[in-house]
This record gives sequence, structure tokens and C-alpha cells, in this order.
Amino acid sequence: MLRFHLTTEDLLRVRLAARPHPIWEISFSLQLLQTREAVLLFDPWRRTVRRALAREGLTQAITELARLYPPADYWPDFLVPGVGLADVESGLDLVMATPRSELRRELTLMAHYHGALPPWTRTMAEGDITTLKRLGELLRRYHRIAVAPYTGQLQNAFRAERAHRADIVLSHGAEELLPSYSSPLMNWHEGVLNVVSSVDEEFRTEGRAMTLLPSFFCLNHPTALADHERPLTLAYPLPHTVGWLSPPHTDATTQPCDARAALARLIGPARAATLDALDRAMTTSQLALALGLSVPSASRHAATLRDVGLVGSERRGQSVLHTRTPMGTALLEGHPPAASPPSAPAVPRRAAQWAYARER
Repeated sequence: MLRFHLTTEDLLRVRLAARPHPIWEISFSLQLLQTREAVLLFDPWRRTVRRALAREGLTQAITELARLYPPADYWPDFLVPGVGLADVESGLDLVMATPRSELRRELTLMAHYHGALPPWTRTMAEGDITTLKRLGELLRRYHRIAVAPYTGQLQNAFRAERAHRADIVLSHGAEELLPSYSSPLMNWHEGVLNVVSSVDEEFRTEGRAMTLLPSFFCLNHPTALADHERPLTLAYPLPHTVGWLSPPHTDATTQPCDARAALARLIGPARAATLDALDRAMTTSQLALALGLSVPSASRHAATLRDVGLVGSERRGQSVLHTRTPMGTALLEGHPPAASPPSAPAVPRRAAQWAYARER
């Protein structure tokens, strides 16, 4: 069990990451590529990525690289540097600037846990600039193939998660943020955030802010950095639904089609953005936060889309939940809609089914 001890003052410093972390997404996606977890959710992505890697002649190189990212109990912290990175290049710069002492220590520990590493990691452990540049270029090419084509889905999911947590804080106060993460693998109890893990470890903030990092490619395993001297960060999985991670309309080495831009011209950019955001159930206030609109404006756009069968809405208690219908998804993604538009379905309950924790 990982235990994060937080005082009342610490709670005021807990923050939700402002944007996805591209280097964490690279790391988690490399782990997913090595497993058969969540076949229905991620096998289309795995097949697309593997074909693209083969076309680029990168299969062997990425296979070796993936040995540094095992879906197991340890992988080097220097591979996921920084907090709040603006882009992948900033993260790669930090990876390549890792001090030699850290490279040696963490790669030695990696070899201890997982056996022999690729031969080139020996020179990397000595801080060899050429090897580090090769690592950076390999990560850059992998990101372009495996992560960048899915930026739209990733950002939509991230925005919806931030809106959901922000709605909790605005409605109930900051003290309700951590209790809102209650799940079989994560729970808040008497000043301690408990995260299921094979490792028994205590974390204390020592005056630092704690960052909660939702991750698109993280699956079933909330993860913290092993080194307590690094920024206190807990990455956790975003909820997924079947079809959420569909392959792009073009292969992973080309730009996606312009269907969304065409739809914006047809129904207007605000309503297109509303449809784009509703890849899962959201309340009106969550939708407003995700879009940067007032609640009445978000409600008006959702109602207009509902009237033409692109959005379904359902009242739950004091809130109204909205989600995109199959016809709305078809139009957004540029597929031909069904001949007979389906009626708006009941909105599914929001779910984050975390089956088990990856060993840390």
C-alpha cells in the first residue's frame, strides 16, 4: 500500500495537473503495448501502432526501448521528469539532461529488478550524449506514432476529468476532492490517501504540493515516483468506455481527416465543441467548465443538439447528464450516420473500473 499523509494545510496545496503529461503518456503506452490488458479498449490501438512501427522500421528498436518500461514493480523515474510540461519536446529535453549520477543509479536498480538491459544502456548510464540523443529521438518518433494521433481523444478525456473534479471542489469545497477518488484501489481515510500497491511505502509532502495527474494510457494502476526527492506526483487512470480509443481515420503516420472542422462549419464551432466534449456523461456544469462557457450557454447548446438527436440527456437527482449519441459520434468522426437515427439512449453511469494495481 502506498500511503500519502496529508495535513489540512497539505490539502490546500493538492492540485490537479493543468494538462496531460506527454512523457507519462509515452511511458504508460509503452507498457500497454507489451500486455494484453483491456483487449476491447486497446487492441485496435495496439494493432495500428504495431503496423506503423513496422512500416517505419522501428519494431526492433521499440522492443528494446520497451524493456526500460516494464509493466512491473519498478521503472526509472528519470524517464518521467517534470510537472506541468507544455509539450513533448520540453519533456524530452529534461530526459536527455538527466545527471549521470541519476542515470547510473536508476539503471543499476532497473537491472537489479529486471535483469540484463539493452547493451546501449551501459553507455547511457555513463552519460554518453550520443546515446541520450538516440534515446530522445526514439521517444520522439514513438510519440509521433503511438500518442500524437490520439491527442484529440486524450485531451477530451482530460478536460472532462478536470471538469468533474472542479465541479466537486466548487460545489462541496476543497476538502471533498480526495474523498471523490474513492475506489477499490484508491481511498481517503483519516488524513491518508491509500493507494493499493505491492509496495508498502509512506509519502509525506514536507511542504511540497501534491499533483494528481490523470492519464489516458494509464490502465488499472495508479502510480507514484519511487524517488521521494522528486515532485510528489500520483498518476491515475482516466475512465474508459469501449470505442473510446478508436483508431484514427488515417494511419498513425499521417494527419487525421478534417471531419471536425467541416462539422464546425455546419453547426457552428460552439456546438461542435460541445459535441466533441461529450464523449462520456457530463453534467451541465461540468460541460460548461470543459468548454469555458456559462452554465446557461452550455445548457442551450446541449438542448439544441438533443433536439436533433446528436446528444442524449437524462436527469439524475439535481443534475442533468448529457452524452453523445451514436449518430453524434458518427457525424463528429466523419462516418456516415445510420439510415434511421437512433433514439437518444439513457446516459450510462460514469465508471472507472480499476481491476488491479500494477506493482510499484
